[in-house]
Amino acid sequence: MSSSQVPSGATRRGAADVVEDLEQRLIAMRREIHSRPELSWQEVETTTRLAAWLREAGLEPQMLPETTGLFVDVGAGPLVAGFRGDIDALPVTELTDLEYSSRNPGVAHACGHDIHTTVMLGLALSLQRLHTENPGGLGGSVRVIFQPAEETMPGGALEVIRRGVLEPVPRVFALHSDPRIDVGTIGTRIGAITSAADVVRIEVTGRGGHTSRPHLTEDVVSALAHIASTAPSVLSRRVDVRSAVSLVWGQIQAGSAHNAIPSTGTLVGTMRVLDAEAWRGAGELLEEIITQCAAPFGVDVALEHIRGVPPVNNAEAETMLLEECGRAMLGADAVELAPQSMGGEDFAWMTQERPGAMFRLGTRTPGGEDFDLHRGDYAPDERALAAGTKVMVAAALRALQDHRHDGVPDHP
Repeated sequence: MSSSQVPSGATRRGAADVVEDLEQRLIAMRREIHSRPELSWQEVETTTRLAAWLREAGLEPQMLPETTGLFVDVGAGPLVAGFRGDIDALPVTELTDLEYSSRNPGVAHACGHDIHTTVMLGLALSLQRLHTENPGGLGGSVRVIFQPAEETMPGGALEVIRRGVLEPVPRVFALHSDPRIDVGTIGTRIGAITSAADVVRIEVTGRGGHTSRPHLTEDVVSALAHIASTAPSVLSRRVDVRSAVSLVWGQIQAGSAHNAIPSTGTLVGTMRVLDAEAWRGAGELLEEIITQCAAPFGVDVALEHIRGVPPVNNAEAETMLLEECGRAMLGADAVELAPQSMGGEDFAWMTQERPGAMFRLGTRTPGGEDFDLHRGDYAPDERALAAGTKVMVAAALRALQDHRHDGVPDHP
């Protein structure tokens, strides 16, 4: 079979039927996960609950040692693909007033990770049913990974990799909720679909003094203002413009009185880049640029550059597979070109290890209210659960088909 083909019509219908049979259960599971959100590296209850649901289905989940998260292999025989969902929540207060809203004050699934987790749970349960009900099973196996701590930097994906979870996996897939795309639709893109994301922290120090005599001080406030306004534009001229480098400040802090020049001040922000090579180069330029910006003021400047995550780079073959499965399961017009996001996503570490792809899962109710991620009022359309699960199940069946007919793709 050509790798461009999708599973047969009978297989597609069977997969869709299985997911539809599970849909109401998946909604109930998602609501339970949503109501009990846990922060990065603290997802103990979530991990325990997922393991229990998987064991009820006859599966044997494996906990990640010494941390949260788990993975499970479904089927029998060689592993042909890995599918990753992130399980952590954000330090955000939920504002939805839903009956299943967060019971943990100040913590909420405001990024849709409860959707990601439930889709991966639906994938595992659906494949297990197909495996046990078909005389020949699945003809191979897939690994479903429930990853902790995506919302931290450099991200829990590195811990998954360090634990060897990807070692036998030749290709990887993931999804991310997108409230700008209608439910029943997915967005894909070959190449960078998300951005590298770093934290940049600058501390400026000087003698300080009275605002009436700035010539007798090192003016920390003016230095900070100059760095804040100048460094981003200088960086954008030193790095290839096609890489879309973005240095944006989120916090500037100095002083406590209107007539006193402070002796210290800080500037904190993020640097985002769509190209991995340019990301490395921009990081090397940062100290030079910021030092030059501060030099006219005679202040001392210290730069803390915290490397975050590289861009998620969608491989062509894996992206095309997702597109074909999206059209097969959701309709001919159900796949659109996803815009590049300047947000960071630690699935990028996995796509550096193995060829893979992430798609954007539409969660917006057509004609309904617009939301954004990381907002306390984010309320995705729950029909996205079945849509995302159908695409992932079809992708798993296609990966199994590819293995049987063409062999597992090589990985570096």
